[in-house]
Amino acid sequence: MTKLILDLDTGIDDTLALLYALASPDAELIGITGTFGNVSMETGVANDLALLELFGRPDIPVFAGTDHPSWADSFSVMPESGRFHGRNGTGNVEIPACARAKAQALPAVEFLVEALRTNGSDELIVVPTGASTNIAAALEAAPDIVERARIVMMGGALTQPGNVTPFAEANIMQDPEASARLFTAGAQITMVGLDVTTQVKLTREQAEAYRATGTATGAFLSDMLAYYTDVTEEAHPTGVPGCNLHDPLAVASALDPSLIDTFTCDIMVETEGAGRGRTIGDPARVTCPSGRTQVALAVDAERFAERFMERTLAFVRRCP
Repeated sequence: MTKLILDLDTGIDDTLALLYALASPDAELIGITGTFGNVSMETGVANDLALLELFGRPDIPVFAGTDHPSWADSFSVMPESGRFHGRNGTGNVEIPACARAKAQALPAVEFLVEALRTNGSDELIVVPTGASTNIAAALEAAPDIVERARIVMMGGALTQPGNVTPFAEANIMQDPEASARLFTAGAQITMVGLDVTTQVKLTREQAEAYRATGTATGAFLSDMLAYYTDVTEEAHPTGVPGCNLHDPLAVASALDPSLIDTFTCDIMVETEGAGRGRTIGDPARVTCPSGRTQVALAVDAERFAERFMERTLAFVRRCP
């Protein structure tokens, strides 16, 4: 059993990542920390609480994180994020549940520090699927946790172009400065980026399988995924039909690293100029590599997609 903390900016694929974590018998989700990106931090936390209510796990604590990037005093959702996730983060489909629980009083960064101090690196994995702001702040606040931290993040691209600029992937672009600090902190990191997440697709037929469960949860997921598929295919008309499973692949890779093949490479993040947000090999560490960062470059897409559908459909059938 692997303990997980999900650091979410809860849009559509974050919703699917949460669903996969809850549906996985080899995972124990001990908390969710809220960040910004697909939506504001406040909207993301509200989505987390409502989704946990819907999925029958309101006992899992949610912690509000920093609501703006480290380089700015405020945050606005990027137009491309709003396009892909809708105004509410779930494709303009309302979550059919009203949260009874509230976010914890403890700030997200303090929870991360406490959890990483309490659990060993062989017990707990942090999975950030939005901006790097929370996890970078936690490592800076408590240098003693750096050696204990295992991070499997959805973000970046090494061999592929970005999805918000020719160079930058969306999560890294939210706070390149925080991502730059994260990659040089010395923690054990696996970067699950566009190199592999663009290889995994959910088809319209698979999305409709949730509706066939006859549950309100299934209908919500199918409606949300119909929106996501429409906008994905509109944005990439020559691509493979369906929608990408970006964030769920990061969770699945944390639980089962055999789903991906990785390359050891110290990463730097560009913070200035046209290449702002680009993740690339760090020339300063070529001759003295740390060996602490792995980049996913290949994925067993078929095995992952089959496992994703098997686990999540079984879970949704038990939901209201």
